[in-house]
Amino acid sequence: MTDSIRAAEELNPLVPHLSEIILGAAWFLILLVLIWKFVVPNFEKAYAERTAAIEGGIAQAETKQAEADAKLAELESQLSEARHEAARIREEAREQGAAIIAEMRQQAQEESARIVEHGKTQIEAERQQAVTSLRAEVGALATGLAGRIVGESLDDEARQSRVVERFLADLESGTPGVN
Repeated sequence: MTDSIRAAEELNPLVPHLSEIILGAAWFLILLVLIWKFVVPNFEKAYAERTAAIEGGIAQAETKQAEADAKLAELESQLSEARHEAARIREEAREQGAAIIAEMRQQAQEESARIVEHGKTQIEAERQQAVTSLRAEVGALATGLAGRIVGESLDDEARQSRVVERFLADLESGTPGVN
């Protein structure tokens, strides 16, 4: 039985033979060296390239972000200047509008004064014309009336003129008929 246990122990599939362990370890070491020599450098190279690409992308992104920030600041500055310019133009337009309104008012007042003055002149001329016409009529009436009162004809121009002038002077002084 002992031999059969020993034979059974040697043939146990769960326990590997020493030669298999050594041969497996040797192949494992060879495989490990090959991986370390050929595969790991390729991984390292790919990792380095990937890292460089990511860092380059980050650097480019930072550069682009800085450029975008600078452009944004420039655009904001231009927008601010444009707003100030627009405010200045609006203020100038208001001032010009006020000046135009003041000028138009001045012109309207001058035109109004000219029209009033022309009206006064015209009224004065018409008044003078009416006074002259009334003097002629009053003179004719006064001469006719005086001729009736005196009983003689006052058809003489000089006499008629003197009588009319004296009558009008008496009327203006407020003492008619007093010599």
